[in-house]
Amino acid sequence: MFIKKLPININLVLALCILNLLLFSLFRAVFYFWFAIDDGSLNSHDVIQAFYLGLKFDIRLALLVNLPVFLIAWFKWFNPYSGQVAIKFWKIYLTLANSFLIILYFLDFGHFDYLNIRIDATVLRFMEDPLISANMVWESYPVLKILAGFILLVYFIYHFNSQILAYYGKLKPQVFYSSKIQKYTLIGILVLCYLFGIYGKLSYYPLRWSDAFFSTNSFVSALASNPVLYFAETFKNRDSGYDIKSAEQAYPIMVDYLGIKYPDTQNLNYTRQETSYSPYAFKQPNIVMVFLESFGFYKSGLSKNPLNPTPFFDQIANQGILFDRFYTPHGGTARSVFTAITGIPDIELKKTSTRNPLIVEQQTIINAFKDYEKFYFLGGSVSWGNIRGLLSKNIPNLKIYEEGSYQSPREDVWGISDLHLFEEANAVLRQQDKPFFAIIQTSGNHRPYTIPDDKRGFESYDKELDEVEPYGFRSVGDYNSFRFLDHSLGVFFDSIKQEKYARNTLFVFFGDHGNDRQAKHMYPAEEQLMLTEYHVPFVIYSPGLIKQPEIIHKVASEVDVLPTLASLAGLDYKNTSFGRDLFNPNFDQSRYAFTIAHGQSPDIGLIGDKYVFRMNARGDQKRVFNVNSATPKQNLFSKNIPEAIKMEQLVQAYYETARYIRYNNKVKPKNVKDNNE
Repeated sequence: MFIKKLPININLVLALCILNLLLFSLFRAVFYFWFAIDDGSLNSHDVIQAFYLGLKFDIRLALLVNLPVFLIAWFKWFNPYSGQVAIKFWKIYLTLANSFLIILYFLDFGHFDYLNIRIDATVLRFMEDPLISANMVWESYPVLKILAGFILLVYFIYHFNSQILAYYGKLKPQVFYSSKIQKYTLIGILVLCYLFGIYGKLSYYPLRWSDAFFSTNSFVSALASNPVLYFAETFKNRDSGYDIKSAEQAYPIMVDYLGIKYPDTQNLNYTRQETSYSPYAFKQPNIVMVFLESFGFYKSGLSKNPLNPTPFFDQIANQGILFDRFYTPHGGTARSVFTAITGIPDIELKKTSTRNPLIVEQQTIINAFKDYEKFYFLGGSVSWGNIRGLLSKNIPNLKIYEEGSYQSPREDVWGISDLHLFEEANAVLRQQDKPFFAIIQTSGNHRPYTIPDDKRGFESYDKELDEVEPYGFRSVGDYNSFRFLDHSLGVFFDSIKQEKYARNTLFVFFGDHGNDRQAKHMYPAEEQLMLTEYHVPFVIYSPGLIKQPEIIHKVASEVDVLPTLASLAGLDYKNTSFGRDLFNPNFDQSRYAFTIAHGQSPDIGLIGDKYVFRMNARGDQKRVFNVNSATPKQNLFSKNIPEAIKMEQLVQAYYETARYIRYNNKVKPKNVKDNNE
């Protein structure tokens, strides 16, 4: 291929990229025809989508491999046609790069054939015992033949690259630009095209590994992935695993805490078949579960906040079931989404669990709602935080509505406003004939605190910073944005009064996290022990179903949300993680909320009815605090309080189990039976 009016180097890069792309596409086609099983689980739409996404990943890889040529071949010393040294350099680079890629593809094929998963960075564990691994390879494979084949492959690639470089070295294009303006315009266009190819799609967020996990079918996800790029993504998470011995030591404690009826110490089985304990147990209610962005309990009117920022939310809380001691395990929205969906606290140290491709596959109790339509509504893009992979991979037939799905205008980086998000969700839900489970994730109560022009009578209050800061708001914008979220809820419920579905719907609200802020109107421990970061309201509201309001003071955790909703729906369900039904009285004597402050060596803790226990994950810096004390920061660890001793054992077991279980919470094959079933 040769475009006469483009520089030789650009022609060379274009040719190299096309050749790489053809090679990668060939590998993908071979992968499909070699590994696809015609068992009825594949559909043509998913396969076409996988090939389309795979092509985009392959384009990215081809561009990245040849990026050095694109960037530095312009300079005299690196120009492949300026002398023998430069051309030798590029022959060696292209040979090594392409040899590495081809070898990784072959290793990926072998890895998938053996384990039915793409190659990832966990294979590096074999380097921990290199002599043992080397002996295993020598005894299992024809090493000398493989080595000879590798040498021939390298020679062929080197010879092929030599021919490509020689071919373009003989050509003399007539470059169309005659001035510096034209030259730099051409360079600018080429750079933009190159960057766009790497970026991968026309959206606020680039093409990400999670886009490949759009299907619950594991083979489809593997087909859409690029093995080299996937290996690179998992390389960042290669050390974020677990310690099996620590998990085994923790298992007896977790058996008791989780109520596992049939323990299996050898296989560390956490599965429980649960039955509804709810005093309500409504028949096939619709579920609308709402993540309220940065909705700390201390900010709301429920906490007696004198600024009265949430009059509507307070109203529905007082008409429903309010858990006023409900805690998220950590700060951060992506972490909260992972925890609510899986029932596992996000103890990932590097970024978040949703961004870790090694643990994208998880079981979720949402799938116990078998005859329900499933929806997820977000004002922005679900590529944010890579939550697309978590959702699409694990919830079959989930219908995702995101930026680009709506008629409402985009307001800022977070997409459409929360007010319009509720309206768009209502427009979809009112059309449903079957029961549904819908999740609405708000995001407007976040910097830059945008209030849309279409605000339906909302009026911002012009207060001073010193008026709002002592009560938990970092700025006046934060205060008004929080009020607007409450106003949006009011508009939403006013608009659905006549909707048929509303009479048989449980509306579930909880803050995705709080913030570490001042809260002088709260009891001393809330602020001094930084409980403001974890303490959020949890409200179950239904004007058509819940007739008797109730405030429940037991300690509750975000991991408990889905088991509790399944119980309210009267379902029998399989539970594989940490959540426990909040209506099950069997657990009321040991209600705790796990917390973690992330860092290189995280601080882990438990919030109990009377005490807060905290320690470093290494096992030192142990502290015990009385939440009801006027001096809550006083460390009572030396007092040997029996409850604190129990909490110390449980928090370490909880943490080690969380490390283990998120790597071992995949859906089991249909022919594998759990002991608890």
